[in-house]
Amino acid sequence: MITNYQIADVFELLSKLMDIHGENAFKSKSYAAAAFQIEKLPLQLAETDPNRIAGLKGIGESTAQKIKEILQTGSLQVLNDLVARTPSGILEMLSIKGLGPKKIATIWKEMEIESIGELLYACRENRLMLFKGFGQKTQQNVAEAISFYLQHKDIHLYADVESYALSIHKTLEQQFPNAAWHSTGAFRRQLEIIPELEWVTTLSPSELQPFFEANNFTTQENTTTRYACKGPENVLLRFHCTVPETLGSTLFTTSCSESFLEEWGIPAPAATEAEVFIQRGLPFLPPYLRETPGSNPVENILEPSDIRGIIHCHSNWSDGSNTVEELVGEAQRLGLEYLVLSDHSRSAFYANGLSAERVLQQHLHVNELNGRLKGFRIFKSIESDILNDGSLDYDDELLAQFDLVIASVHSNLKMTEEKAMQRLMRAIENPYTTILGHPTGRLLLSRSGYPLDHRTIIDACAANLVAIEINAHPRRLDLDWRWVSYALEKGVYLSVNPDAHALSGFDDTRFGVLAAQKGGLTPDRNLSSFTLVKLEQYLLDVRKEKGI
Repeated sequence: MITNYQIADVFELLSKLMDIHGENAFKSKSYAAAAFQIEKLPLQLAETDPNRIAGLKGIGESTAQKIKEILQTGSLQVLNDLVARTPSGILEMLSIKGLGPKKIATIWKEMEIESIGELLYACRENRLMLFKGFGQKTQQNVAEAISFYLQHKDIHLYADVESYALSIHKTLEQQFPNAAWHSTGAFRRQLEIIPELEWVTTLSPSELQPFFEANNFTTQENTTTRYACKGPENVLLRFHCTVPETLGSTLFTTSCSESFLEEWGIPAPAATEAEVFIQRGLPFLPPYLRETPGSNPVENILEPSDIRGIIHCHSNWSDGSNTVEELVGEAQRLGLEYLVLSDHSRSAFYANGLSAERVLQQHLHVNELNGRLKGFRIFKSIESDILNDGSLDYDDELLAQFDLVIASVHSNLKMTEEKAMQRLMRAIENPYTTILGHPTGRLLLSRSGYPLDHRTIIDACAANLVAIEINAHPRRLDLDWRWVSYALEKGVYLSVNPDAHALSGFDDTRFGVLAAQKGGLTPDRNLSSFTLVKLEQYLLDVRKEKGI
């Protein structure tokens, strides 16, 4: 039986969607009022004579007809039509505390945001504060509400579970100091998406279960060799239980991709992982490279300590939280040599993009600061929007005044592959484009990004001396690490960049490095690993070769 509460929910959703779509406000309010009245009714509408429904308190003839339709068909066609016209991410926003229809309408229609992941990203870039009705406190509340909501999803970003994984690991080592504990699975392989956290241990399932259940975890699986549970954080923890004699072989088999392990085959029992490789007469292969069959170790792989400067960060000239001086101070505190200041260009109105006049003002400011800095340099850059026709956001005369230009797509993301390719190819062929920023525009777990022919894009970057960004923001990690090896093969430089909008964003560089390691990137092929002198020479050489 369809209950009054279910009927009320239909009218409440109808009212909200009408407001989001900007439809008849009077009707919307009447449906909201009907939902309120239906919830308070002392009798069930499903058990009421259909001819009497229109006479009930707060229910008119039009509402009554819709109630009858719901009772007869289980749905309401007018609502179905609205739902069909509404992106699923917009519907999901209705679950976020503090977001009403008017705010959601602004988010969708004015900010062009269609998922909660995109919205959280926008909050962290201070985008919401630029729109009416969204102050700093509101933006903070929305971000916190989304984070709480996402916490209850079943898959997670690496960055979102890292501290939790390390905390669990430390607790287990302290609680069971005589057992072996090794992180394994997707987390150990440094994958960007983590479905579950896994460990190999010499503790038995019968010893694990009472400990976790005593700490408010719910058992999900318990066999002779495996134990799995979930806690309040809604992250699945899985334990592969073994004995010391097979610890290494178990650790190996649980920290390879399926395709890698299929080609390798099940190894003979081994106490250490090193033994597994010795058995085959092969050099040790780090877990992050155990994705593609036939992978080989990479000598001098990129490490977080190899990063020498911050490329791609935003100040409060556009949508960043900090002044240029504060960004420089943090970079110097971290022992870095340079900062590439790349605020948004003028078409990014939603991000307080810089007009041509403000660009020149910022350049004067940077020149003044550079005059006072010793052993450190601020590079004058811009994150230029790639416009619909593939052109950059300023004329050549102004573009020539930047030390380097990062070209990125930020608007009209719903493109066919043909349109996306046309747009990006023209931008790549622009002689002033130095780095192609976050090539697909994806946001992990939120937005798949526009379709691209990666090989053609990489080939074009090689031909036009354009480096490709590995955007280190944990929600982007774009260029995808799966294309790094092809870029290296074609002689393209990569650049691990934090796309920082606050001082804390500098830390995201490490997540970009972890992803880059999976693609085999080395410091000599990564721009942000260059010393100040080497980056200056690189930029001069590129300009000279491009004839600009």
